[in-house]
Amino acid sequence: MNLKQLRYFCEVVSCGSATQAAKHLFIAPTAISMQISQLENHLGGELFDRSTRPMELTALGKYFYPRAKDLLAQMTKLDEETHDIATGKSGCLSIGVVRSTLFTIMPQAIRAFREAYPSVHLDLLEVLSEYQPDLLVDRRIHIGISRFIGEFSPPDHQTHTLIMEDPFVVAIPAHHPLAEKTSLVPEDIDKEPFIIYPKDPVTSYGKKILDALAKKGSKPEVSYEAIEIHTALSLVSAGLGVTLVAQSISKNHFKDVVFIPIEGLETSTSIVAVTNTREHNIHVDAFLSFLKT
Repeated sequence: MNLKQLRYFCEVVSCGSATQAAKHLFIAPTAISMQISQLENHLGGELFDRSTRPMELTALGKYFYPRAKDLLAQMTKLDEETHDIATGKSGCLSIGVVRSTLFTIMPQAIRAFREAYPSVHLDLLEVLSEYQPDLLVDRRIHIGISRFIGEFSPPDHQTHTLIMEDPFVVAIPAHHPLAEKTSLVPEDIDKEPFIIYPKDPVTSYGKKILDALAKKGSKPEVSYEAIEIHTALSLVSAGLGVTLVAQSISKNHFKDVVFIPIEGLETSTSIVAVTNTREHNIHVDAFLSFLKT
């Protein structure tokens, strides 16, 4: 049994006769008769009662027809969906992101991607940079949007694509005496109550911020350890301390928080897209292009 036999059989039923089906399919009636005979031999019984005019379906034919029709519809759907996935018209793209990018570079890239690929489902997973390589290995995400401090290198069989360099600024309460300054140096926040983030056993992000300040002779006192960056900024807004955040964050409005450039601190952050080196995915390539525009 093959798809041609099913298609010819269903067409005869639909058209009412082999002659009309042949005209509709632009083939000879004998070709249809031969295929249906082969199908009946395979099934072990007749599908049409040839003693009637027009031919009617036998009991076997009545059983077989709706199932054959449904199978052909499923095959057509499979063909269309597979073609759409192969050409990038549909599918799924899973992206792991650090929270700080959700309100900076990600919205524009998501809008551009959705406009270009409206039938592709986007799945966003908020996850720290340190967890993203394993999620890529397990195929739970296709792209990881990470943030690193200082030098970094990709794990084996993964690729880093630099999206942007993002220098630090000081996040300080709006009522703080230093809030009037146009720029700060590391010494200005020495001994200030300091808020580090994110609070997670696998990340050294907060420690790296403190190490960068320490190299410049500044040793702020850690007063709070926030779970994530927006919690840290809420604590700054409440006047409980200061922290360092990437400059791109400062473009968003945070009540009662002032963002001031910090001079003399060479250490900065980098936003990087992490992907599996040997895995080609048209949607991954497209999304990366939108991130870099």
